[in-house]
Amino acid sequence: MSETEAQAFWVTGERRGEIRPEALGPLRADMARVETEFSALSRGSESLVWRNAVPESQRQAMRAPFQVGHFPAPVKYGYIAVGRVSEGPNKLMGKSVFCLHPHQTRFQVPVDALTPLPDGLPAERAVLAANMETAVNACWDAQAMVGDRVAVIGAGVVGCLIAHLLAQVPGLRVALIDPLEEKRAIADALNLAFRTPDEVAGAGASCDLVVHASGNPAGLQLGLELAAFEGRVIEVSWYGNQSVLLNLGEGFHSRRLQIISSQVGQLGPHRRARWTHASRMQLALDLLRDPVYDALISGEDRFQDLPDVMAHVADDPRVLCHRLRYPAANR
Repeated sequence: MSETEAQAFWVTGERRGEIRPEALGPLRADMARVETEFSALSRGSESLVWRNAVPESQRQAMRAPFQVGHFPAPVKYGYIAVGRVSEGPNKLMGKSVFCLHPHQTRFQVPVDALTPLPDGLPAERAVLAANMETAVNACWDAQAMVGDRVAVIGAGVVGCLIAHLLAQVPGLRVALIDPLEEKRAIADALNLAFRTPDEVAGAGASCDLVVHASGNPAGLQLGLELAAFEGRVIEVSWYGNQSVLLNLGEGFHSRRLQIISSQVGQLGPHRRARWTHASRMQLALDLLRDPVYDALISGEDRFQDLPDVMAHVADDPRVLCHRLRYPAANR
């Protein structure tokens, strides 16, 4: 394969995908070419794309930065790519970089779309960058305070990252909640308290802050039940075209509860004065230098096998970050 040819993964229909050839155009002076070494599946949003479950009203908002095609399909979608610069400005040549790019063996993008990996961060772990960026944004939106009692519902990658970040704040008491008992091992690896919904069922309204990241409406309802008087529930999950039924009777109004949306596409208003999307991504990569986060990589397959792998990952709630290895990683 020449340097102007590549292969990319496309969702071609509901629960169908294939690897397609890609031709790269001329490399402009403001661009760089990247040989992809690793990408990863973001199970939440990519599963919705795989199932053709992106609602028509949100198809523009859901577009990834270098997406090609339109929802529902065919579409080249994804936003986790780590590779090495093979052509471009001298300052980037040979450097490992992260990019919000779909799954593709090599690609070329404007230089300002690339974030160099900091020293001490291996490319294999850097595939968590987009999830860490989401977690950082959620923590900013949560505005946790010293002494808060916090529940994070949903022990997927984003939920685990949020819980671990919040647990670093002095005085916060953080519990990670998930119905799958298998997730207890992940919580242990991250030094987090773990509870199942059954274990907190009798706890009552005792949390100052709840972060919901399970993607299941039942988790959001549990969050409302756990939130104390004037408690805040930060909703990180995105449901696609699924309707969500909540009980907003009983204590919802008498406890003056708040449900607050958190979405990574925008910086919160209290951060916009001095943070940008680029500086937030750099922070996410810096945080990932901690090797504890290797526990969130739950499996790896070859990029060439992605059409079959996607079907498994989309339907298995035990999957955390599923990494894809490209031929360039073995050179």
